[in-house]
Amino acid sequence: MTLAEAEEYLLGLEQFGMRFGLERMQALLTALGEPQRRFGSVHVVGTNGKSSTVRFTAAILERVGVRAGTYTSPHLRSFRERIEVGEVPVSPERFAAAVGRSAAAAREVDNGRDADDRVTQFEALSAAALLDLADSKVEIAVVEAGLGGRLDATNVLESRVQVLTGVSLEHTRWLGSTIAAIAEEKLAVVRAGATLAVGADLHPDALRVAERVVREMSARLVTAPAVESASFQARNFALAEAAAGLIAPVGPSAASAALAETRVAGRLDVVDREPLTLLDGAHNPAGAQALAAALPGVIEGRAPLVIVLSVLEDKDAAGVLAPLVEVADALIFTRCTNPRALDPDELRGEASGQIVPEPRAALARAREVAGPAGAVLATGSIYLIADLLREAGDPRASAL
Repeated sequence: MTLAEAEEYLLGLEQFGMRFGLERMQALLTALGEPQRRFGSVHVVGTNGKSSTVRFTAAILERVGVRAGTYTSPHLRSFRERIEVGEVPVSPERFAAAVGRSAAAAREVDNGRDADDRVTQFEALSAAALLDLADSKVEIAVVEAGLGGRLDATNVLESRVQVLTGVSLEHTRWLGSTIAAIAEEKLAVVRAGATLAVGADLHPDALRVAERVVREMSARLVTAPAVESASFQARNFALAEAAAGLIAPVGPSAASAALAETRVAGRLDVVDREPLTLLDGAHNPAGAQALAAALPGVIEGRAPLVIVLSVLEDKDAAGVLAPLVEVADALIFTRCTNPRALDPDELRGEASGQIVPEPRAALARAREVAGPAGAVLATGSIYLIADLLREAGDPRASAL
């Protein structure tokens, strides 16, 4: 397989959609020789902040001498961004080889199965990731759950450390309609005798579930130190530092270096200075609230602040928009290329603003309105961020 063939294979699996359950994933890994048993792992679940926490945790571990790898989702330009070793994305050749082996295993698993019980895109990609991380001889893989925890394909890991970044109402169709119910699904990844790390600001209902789960699993609960900063990335980093410290001793110099040197693309990501231009994949009310609270410390008084927004139709658009309206001087509504994107007219029904249908044109218009001394933020969906970062000739982003 070439990189292009690997990307096309994965994109072709979109037709099978999302199907939860662990049986197919376990069969895939059995066919591949159980690669997930060849390294230790930190399993990260939660509603927001998972990718950042994963990257920060691995960065800290690398700086204390632990060979670490990561598996995150979604990606911005290429599927191979999801797999990193030593903070470097897997090479096109290694990625293609791992996907090729996963695809061969998937054909074995699919043989004789009904069309609605075939290996999914996320399962095939997760199997490829675990295979490459094992072949790369990582000591610790820091792995982000895709959705939920109990039936997520990543719940094949026998991790020694689990991390809960937070819980808010999202994906209620699959995970439940209350904070407690969603926490139950996410915390089903906690293993007997393991350690669960949580943030100091965890919702009380989720904390009660966490306390009960660790009792039932004879596990241990560790709470990260409270952070005074309004920045959600500061809170994510504090949680990552606590998680990394459960694997190896972490000194202040290693933590400081990781914080200074780790860039998380698409999360409070500065891509230009005149005007200050930020990309952030906040896509639910909790994420939007955290983003709005962090913005004053990032834009440092620049004005006007112009926000470019696209939201998927299955998200709470009004809830995402509400905190951003409070801080924006102007809004520009657009439509990312994901087929589930909400019509910009519906966004304008929630707040006044311009409509510029094409994402790059919307960002260009926002930069004109802001002027060199202003600030621009594009947010509302990670798929919008992918549209803005992808270059001509890059493969299309997955719609899942």
